[in-house]
Amino acid sequence: MRTLYCTQSQIGQGPLILVNKSHGLQSDFRPQLVNWDPKHRHILMERRAAQLLQSCIHAVGGIQEIVPVSGWRSQQEQEAIWQSTWERYGEAFTRQYVAPPGCSEHQSGLAIDLGRAAKYIDFIRPAFPYDGVCGAFRKVATDYGFIQRYEKGKESVTEISCEPWHFRYVGAPHAQLITMHHLALEEYSSFLQEKPRICQLQNGRMAQVFYVPASGEKTPIEIPDGCYQISGDNVAGFIVTLWGQAI
Repeated sequence: MRTLYCTQSQIGQGPLILVNKSHGLQSDFRPQLVNWDPKHRHILMERRAAQLLQSCIHAVGGIQEIVPVSGWRSQQEQEAIWQSTWERYGEAFTRQYVAPPGCSEHQSGLAIDLGRAAKYIDFIRPAFPYDGVCGAFRKVATDYGFIQRYEKGKESVTEISCEPWHFRYVGAPHAQLITMHHLALEEYSSFLQEKPRICQLQNGRMAQVFYVPASGEKTPIEIPDGCYQISGDNVAGFIVTLWGQAI
């Protein structure tokens, strides 16, 4: 067993950060961005998320039918999208489908809007149906660490309308736990604070997840020997993941 110390600034770092209207990105947040699709070189994502998204699309044979519509956005790009959508569609529509600048998951590099290949694709609301290859993608997305971020029935929690095209990388086992328990990401930290959670992954390995609230400038976290991850939640603490042996 060893003790690690996480600082206050680390609450806003990691793949499990909550990004919404009430919890914006830290001003110094800088994801490691890569291009994952040679046909769409202008679309970037965080490195690990990009690798797993590509693997997921390949796994369902969707490389020709599933296209990236919008990945990482700069502050300037998010401001331009917010303004142009407001001018074209009005305030109500904009607040339903576009996050304010600084509060968009796209600025984290962890989110991607996907569309079904077509001659015309709506940039704000691309078509991504529940059948065909898009449906196949949905069935395995959690195995690769992705969730549909804005689900129907969770509008009062997320303050964003259902977006069948918007996927967020959170990693395994978090995608499985969030989906299995029908949670929005806004609800995940509270869910973990109830008790530690255990999840079996597709490869047979077990993972344990627990929450540690921040305590002062440096928060001590007890970690056993082995593989682990610590991510801030961008609210008030840290989500710790421990990976065990296959069963």
